[in-house]
Amino acid sequence: MQPVQRLARNREQEAVQKLGRSQQYLDAQQAKLEELRAYREQYTRDFADNGSSGFDASRMQDYRVFLSRLGEAIRQQEALIVQFQSQHEQTRRDWIESRSHSQAIDKVIEGYRRQERRKQDRREQQEQDEHTQRKRKE
Repeated sequence: MQPVQRLARNREQEAVQKLGRSQQYLDAQQAKLEELRAYREQYTRDFADNGSSGFDASRMQDYRVFLSRLGEAIRQQEALIVQFQSQHEQTRRDWIESRSHSQAIDKVIEGYRRQERRKQDRREQQEQDEHTQRKRKE
């Protein structure tokens, strides 16, 4: 049973490492989204502070196009995060399943060990009883 237990523990370790990598990636993507949002907010604020009065029509059009592209990048990043959240959740479920499997194997092995200890204790007690019986007969 030891090889089965080792295999289950290895799978659990692989699953927890995969979960960690998944969480790091998801965190990085969320940070990227926050950067994009902050950049858009800062750009909008700077534009409002400087006023649009100094902009000619061409520059105003460039500003609108840029904001449009930034908005699209934010929407794409949001969609990407939703997708990765789903994948991360599946990775978490896989880890939980591998952990449960490993724990179940550990319980089975522990049950076998307890059973073996009881058998050994009975054998030792029987040997001790027989030894005591022989001493009394002598």
